[in-house]
Amino acid sequence: MKPSLQVRLSQHLALTPQLQQSIRLLQLSTLELHQEVEQMLEQNPFLEADEDTTPTIVDEPLPERAAPRDEFEGSDEASYAADGPAEATPGVDNAELGATEREDWANGTEGDDFDGIRETPSLNGSASAPAGDDDFEPQERNLHGPTLPEHLARQLAGMRLSPEDRAAVQILIESLNEDGYLADPLEEIAAQLVPDDEAQREALLERLTVALKWLQSLEPTGVGARDLPECLTLQLRAQERCEAQAVAIIICKQHLDLLARRDFKKLGAATGADDELLRAAHARIVACEPKPGRPFTRSEGAIVIPDVIVQKAGRGWKVALNPDVMPKLRINDLYAQAIKGARGNGSSPLAARLQEARWFVKNVQQRFDTIVRVSQAIVERQKGFFTHGEIAMRPLVLREIADELGLHESTISRVTTAKYMATPLGTFELKYFFGSALATEAGGNASSTAVRALIKQLVAVESAEKPLSDHQLSAMLAEQGIQVARRTVAKYREALKIAPANLRRAL
Repeated sequence: MKPSLQVRLSQHLALTPQLQQSIRLLQLSTLELHQEVEQMLEQNPFLEADEDTTPTIVDEPLPERAAPRDEFEGSDEASYAADGPAEATPGVDNAELGATEREDWANGTEGDDFDGIRETPSLNGSASAPAGDDDFEPQERNLHGPTLPEHLARQLAGMRLSPEDRAAVQILIESLNEDGYLADPLEEIAAQLVPDDEAQREALLERLTVALKWLQSLEPTGVGARDLPECLTLQLRAQERCEAQAVAIIICKQHLDLLARRDFKKLGAATGADDELLRAAHARIVACEPKPGRPFTRSEGAIVIPDVIVQKAGRGWKVALNPDVMPKLRINDLYAQAIKGARGNGSSPLAARLQEARWFVKNVQQRFDTIVRVSQAIVERQKGFFTHGEIAMRPLVLREIADELGLHESTISRVTTAKYMATPLGTFELKYFFGSALATEAGGNASSTAVRALIKQLVAVESAEKPLSDHQLSAMLAEQGIQVARRTVAKYREALKIAPANLRRAL
């Protein structure tokens, strides 16, 4: 094969270091950006924080708009895509159990043996678990108060116990998880403390068993439980004694799985309680706290700081940059003048660092300019949301904003990721305003976000005795001209964390 020379003409995109830095800064969240700024301030002597409240200062004019569309065309990052009679429970003598519990209530005494309690499903997904993680307000979490171990240790200090019992209770306190449950069985705790001597281990186990009773007598009620049935039972025992309390204890000990499935018919047959008594027992269980240690948990979640703020301006809406998120940076004039005054140092390492500082300041400014432009374009297209709420949200995809601003879809995806907008209706991630379109009978489109809001409204006004099924919700949406399949309704309902119809049914 004879070698030959060929001339080929081709085009390719070369990402300069400045462009690479601009892309990287654009996709950072506010917290990550401030970390990047702190790191750059430590590494580059030409860059310094501006202590004044004036806007960012640079020694060269800033670009008026973000990088043009064709500069981002070569990005290989994927663009963001918008879009019969039940039988009795085996192994349980319900009649004998019910008689025992009711006799204990009538005599004013209650059994203390928890060894027979078996693990049962939690109440997740049912109305009998109102204090779930998603329903618990972050403001209720204790940010500066004592932790659960500290709270229990203070109570322990006021109890008259022997040094041995006090030490045993302290051991159990240290074995609690953040929910207030005993993380390990007593046998394992004793085996870890005394691994070799069996006699001492048995003696320690007896002392830990007594210490557990002391621990479970402390506040909050239910602390030190080994499982959910025991936790609820401890709280029910502390309530006023009545027949409803006895039935609630029976349910928590042996039939919590039936309550989780909201199988009230089988619950009534298993406990021998009529509807009124079962309703009273259910109300008592609902009032219990399934995680006693939750009020003492210190929230470690990151606080969302909005990047832009939307305000009413005449008949429209205006987007303004949040001044608290904008880093105040400037070039050190003394160092910059020294480099400019030195001859023949145009390619020196210090000159390169000066240029790096200038690029960084420009790219930070350009990042926020792009965020404001994209946010303003979103607000212009979603005016109905700011006026009427999420039910007026219109379909929107990244391509629409990209075409309007002359940017690439990947750029819009970076801008809308981990960037937040403060509005009169709350703070939302920019991605929230994008949604797929669903066809309507009129030939138009409805936003998936608006459909989810409509489903939420329909469920909110449904009958508690006859909740709406997914098929009924789909039919009701069709009556309003929105064609949504039952499976799509189920997907939206799960995204809204709404339980199925059988779990929403009230007694």
